[in-house]
Amino acid sequence: MTDNTSPLAELSAAGVSVWLDDLSRERITSGGLQDLIDDRHVVGVTTNPTIFANALAQGDAYDAQVATLAAAGSSVSEAVVDITTHDVARGCDLFRPLFDSTNGLNGRVSIEVEPALAHDTEGTIAQGRMLWDTVGRPNVMIKIPATVEGLGAITELTAIGISVNVTLIFSLERHREVVNAYLSGLEKAKAAGIDLAGIRSVASFFVSRVDTEVDKRLAAIGTPEAMALKGKAGIANARLAYQVFEQAFASERAKGLISAGANLQRPLWASTGVKDPAFKDTLYVEELVAPDVVNTMPEKTMEAVFDHGVIRGDTVTGSYADANAVLDELAGLGISYDDVTDLLEKEGVDKFTVSWNELLDTVSAALDSARGK
Repeated sequence: MTDNTSPLAELSAAGVSVWLDDLSRERITSGGLQDLIDDRHVVGVTTNPTIFANALAQGDAYDAQVATLAAAGSSVSEAVVDITTHDVARGCDLFRPLFDSTNGLNGRVSIEVEPALAHDTEGTIAQGRMLWDTVGRPNVMIKIPATVEGLGAITELTAIGISVNVTLIFSLERHREVVNAYLSGLEKAKAAGIDLAGIRSVASFFVSRVDTEVDKRLAAIGTPEAMALKGKAGIANARLAYQVFEQAFASERAKGLISAGANLQRPLWASTGVKDPAFKDTLYVEELVAPDVVNTMPEKTMEAVFDHGVIRGDTVTGSYADANAVLDELAGLGISYDDVTDLLEKEGVDKFTVSWNELLDTVSAALDSARGK
């Protein structure tokens, strides 16, 4: 039975949806994911190619399916789609009661379009539709990177009623463009007579990667003033992203769509595992508590919050002046915000591409093994 007293319970009560940044067949079939739903307030899951590659490389949970795919002569790409959509569909089924009881707010499982399509609008739209149809569950979300080319895909997929998780957002300006793309899609959907209430979206704003890059630059400067700013950029940036969210959905444009049944595009805090051991391991959870957000956590971070997290209520609203001051101080030290965020977007796409290739290699080796090669 779900507890009501742990820090994760307090986090949920403060308006933060706890999503797990992991999925595997073993988690589903062993009951481990259900345990997290029951005991850790987990109300959704995000996936990526690295997660699937790791799952495939461990144990024998996929052997039977790989053997079937090998016997059927499936290509590596076909097998990847079959394996990943199978897990996501089963995950969606597990979360369906939560999806129904929250009217679609939670109970979500995300699956990512191929990273090689990050700069291909039409290719992203086509694969997004294919994944939506293949999973065939209303509580799946299609993950699309927030590249310039991804913006058009967000609009077009939203316009036909597909729920989108926009990933790899690093800058405030790109966040504004993502919100605009979502609202444009809702306007198209409304014009087409699609029920707006059934469309959901989250905007995944990355946190710890900002600190990793900024802190490296601060360390190179090395002055006491610079060192005092370590570990502050990621949280400041995310808090200002929440301000963007608040302002955007207070606009007359957004309010008109909401009155027609549309939903908020909630900010989702991603990359919330602490990468610097000098920082508290619950930092990116405790400092980003606000209503109407999602925090997608690695299990290690989730367990740390459950064990010793300190939830102090809303730690975002009203922090915007201080957050802007942090970014101003960084600029004063010669650290370019645009340079950092542009680099992180490029690196993010590159990292996902490497992970995707690792997934292809893992599946290819498994198919060869099943065929006795």
